[in-house]
Amino acid sequence: MFLSTLYSDPFAFILMVIAILVALTVHEFSHALAATLLGDQTAKRMGRLTLNPFAHIDIFGFLALVFVGFGWGKPVPYNPYNLKNRRWGSIIVGIAGPISNFIFLALSALLLHLTAPIFGGKYLIVFLAYLFQFNVILMLFNLIPIPPLDGSKVVIALLDQPKYLSVRNQYETYGPWALMILILAEALLGLNIFGYILNTPYSWIIDLFRMN
Repeated sequence: MFLSTLYSDPFAFILMVIAILVALTVHEFSHALAATLLGDQTAKRMGRLTLNPFAHIDIFGFLALVFVGFGWGKPVPYNPYNLKNRRWGSIIVGIAGPISNFIFLALSALLLHLTAPIFGGKYLIVFLAYLFQFNVILMLFNLIPIPPLDGSKVVIALLDQPKYLSVRNQYETYGPWALMILILAEALLGLNIFGYILNTPYSWIIDLFRMN
C-alpha cells in the first residue's frame, strides 16, 4: 500500500508520512505529559515533553509503521517511584498514548464527516483519512499486552506485588523478543498475525465512527 502510493501519488505519500508523524508524536508526547503531571520529571528533563517529532521517532518503529502498517515511537522514560501513585500512575502513563490516539481519530472522523461533502476527494480529505487510520492502528497495536507496548504497562502494574517479581521480570525480559519475532514473521513470512488480533476491534471503530 505505502510503496504503491509513493509511485502512484507522491504527494499523497507525503501526507501519509505526515499523518504517521503526527500520530506517533502526539502518542509519545501524551506519555511524557501524563508522567510529568503525575510528578515525575524524567521525560521533561530528557526533552520528551515536546511536540517536536524528532524527539519521539524510533527509526525502526517508524519504518515498520510506514512499510508494514504498524509501529511505535521511542519509549518515553519515566520513574514510577516518582509518580504520585506508583501503581495507578504507571497505568495512567501507559494508556495516555492510546487515549490520545483515540481523541485524534475521533477528531479526524468528525472533520471528515464535516468536510467531505464540501471538498470531496481533495488532499485535505486524504490527509484526514490517513490521520484517522494511523491513529486507529497505533492505538490498537499499542494496546496489545506485550512489552514494551503500552498494554503491557497495565499487566506490569497488576504484577506489582513482590510474589509476582519473577513472573514480572520474565514478562519484561522476553516480551520484546516475542514482539520482535511476531513482527518479523508478519513482515517476512506474510503471516497475518496482527490482522487476526486487530481486525475485529478495527472494524468496531470503523462502524462506530461510520467510516466504511
